Amino acid sequence: MSQITSHVLDVSCGKPAAGIDITLLKVFDTDGSKDTQTLNTRRTNSDGRVGNLCDDLLTLQKGVYQLRFDLEVYFAKVEKISFFPYADITFFVDNPEEHYHVPLLLSPFGYSTYRGS
Repeated sequence: MSQITSHVLDVSCGKPAAGIDITLLKVFDTDGSKDTQTLNTRRTNSDGRVGNLCDDLLTLQKGVYQLRFDLEVYFAKVEKISFFPYADITFFVDNPEEHYHVPLLLSPFGYSTYRGS
């Protein structure tokens, strides 16, 4: 079964970022323009994690996907001003049978990511 998971840490306070909506999108290249299709949305739990963003009925295909992290609501909740209303992380699924873990390290004025395990 295909899995895409995530974990968000707010490095500005050293804590998990709870309550962030993460949307999984499929990216299509249509005549040179990029179109997206929303596949699912989940919210980070108290540990800043979301389990599988792929529903049981969703089978990943090889291709480009995107995770959109809705940061505006989170930063308003923790009473911080942020430069980024959201963060889009675009990545390539080469082997749909693998587990893709995409963490986000977050602060009000920057973020970074990597392929986790």
